[in-house]
Amino acid sequence: MNPEIAYVVGTLLTWIGWILVLRFVVLAGQTLAKISGLDPKKTQTGLLLSGVGAGVSLILGALIPMKIGPNVVPSTGVRFPLIWFAMPWSAWLGALSAFFIFVRVSQTVLAINDAERGERLKSAGGWALALVVFILLYRLDAANKIVVLRGGVPFQLGTAVGTVILLIAATLAMIWAGRAATTRGYAKAVVTQAALVTGSILFGLPFAFLVITSFKEDRDMSSPSGIVWVPHVQDTVPFFDKTDPMYEANYQGQKVQATVIRKTENGQLQLDIQKPMSIRGTTFDASPSDLKEVAKDAPVVSGVVNGTAIVGYVDKELDSGLRQVHITSPSSLAGQEHNFEPAQVQPIRHVGLKWQNYPDALGFLPPETKNGLVYLQNTLIIVILSVIGTCMSCAIVSYAFSRMKFPAKDFLFTVVLSTMMLPGAVTLMPQFLIFRNFGWIDTLLPLWVPAFFGSAFNIFLLRQFFMQIPMELEDAAKIDGCTYIRTFWRIMLPQIKPALAVVAVTTFVGAWNNFMGPLIYISSPEHMPLSYALQLFQSDRGSEPGLLMAFATLCMLPVLAVFFFAQRYFIEGVTLSGLGGR
Repeated sequence: MNPEIAYVVGTLLTWIGWILVLRFVVLAGQTLAKISGLDPKKTQTGLLLSGVGAGVSLILGALIPMKIGPNVVPSTGVRFPLIWFAMPWSAWLGALSAFFIFVRVSQTVLAINDAERGERLKSAGGWALALVVFILLYRLDAANKIVVLRGGVPFQLGTAVGTVILLIAATLAMIWAGRAATTRGYAKAVVTQAALVTGSILFGLPFAFLVITSFKEDRDMSSPSGIVWVPHVQDTVPFFDKTDPMYEANYQGQKVQATVIRKTENGQLQLDIQKPMSIRGTTFDASPSDLKEVAKDAPVVSGVVNGTAIVGYVDKELDSGLRQVHITSPSSLAGQEHNFEPAQVQPIRHVGLKWQNYPDALGFLPPETKNGLVYLQNTLIIVILSVIGTCMSCAIVSYAFSRMKFPAKDFLFTVVLSTMMLPGAVTLMPQFLIFRNFGWIDTLLPLWVPAFFGSAFNIFLLRQFFMQIPMELEDAAKIDGCTYIRTFWRIMLPQIKPALAVVAVTTFVGAWNNFMGPLIYISSPEHMPLSYALQLFQSDRGSEPGLLMAFATLCMLPVLAVFFFAQRYFIEGVTLSGLGGR
């Protein structure tokens, strides 16, 4: 038999066998759970047919010689077979036509009258004609060829058995939960909660990967075994280097760590800054009395000396590429120093988090940003003023459109809504020219001043809320002597808190993540917000994922905090948005 045909047949038999196994488990579980409404005879027949069919299909599938494709790596365990057909478009359309022929013929058997049966047969005839056309198109091109891609999902034997047991247990659990559906509705709650938990895990994996990667060392960023979910940290010991000591000093008002380059003629020391990383390589002179020696972090490694396993720390990286290791154990070799090739020693690590990624990431920022506080300050200014401006301007305009009467109100509201159809690229250049004439380029003003002129969608959202508030409430306020402004501020505005929370949260997130605006209007580092700084950090330190993920985590933590604190209002506002009524 052709290897491709044999693999297709074997794969189909294996799939059919496991489907029948699942059906057998479902029927057995329903019988054990005593689900109401089951016909005992039909259930017994189904169990018998499913069991026999599953056994025959799996045995035949195992007996057929199934050779995997030439580009598939062989596995030592169990392989669940998979197939795919690489074929031209005419063959795909022909296969689709054959499928519809099968569907229409099946519907013909189940037709309730001759008229319906005739319609199904006509449809099947039309698809048969299409099948003939696609077969001819396929045969006209000599280069067309159908290739069966043969592969599968490899499992170790223990993993395969555990997976099967887990699937069977999950199926039985769902059946048992379904038994309670007719009593207290536990099944619906179980299924709903399971779906929510599963969705949370799936959508939370990227965030979990981001946070975990921010605590990894560089050697854990890639692994032959796949993603490293449990970070490890290199063991280190404090070490005072006598030949090349590290000193702590003050440089332009900030603490730095530096090493000595040489001694100057006037008795001072010329130092080379090592940390912070943003000014690494900068040299300056300092008096020896102003310096404080600090310990270096020496990595702990293991190796072999004359057949004896040793543990020590690297106290010097030699110019030849060798690593000088100071042995600490065993006691018979303690205190000795040996030189090793880098491949001859292995780092000693433990499960833990590399917190140093966070200060190192901030240390790469320019000194004038004060470890990113300037970026944070600029972002907070933009966000706070944008939220205040958007909420106030949109609330006032929406109140006027919903409650006040003035000429051309409906026309003006239509004009406001029509601005939503304008792409942002259309207004980009006019806005830039306006702000340039105002002299606002390289300032924060273009990023928050437009918020005080409202936005069409938020105006529409708040207007719908205002229109749902009973008119009697406003009439009572007028009778008590309230003006429009006082009625708006004291009576109407508190009624739309959920909608205002939605507007505030969405504006906060939009202003916090705004990258295009700073890219266009900002050019100096002292005016950059976090979103722009993150992009620059990525272009500068993109080869160091740990630092990049650490900085990204710091940038997104405030947004997460705001959402979690305001999620009740956010969800309530979306639910009661006025589009479907309260």
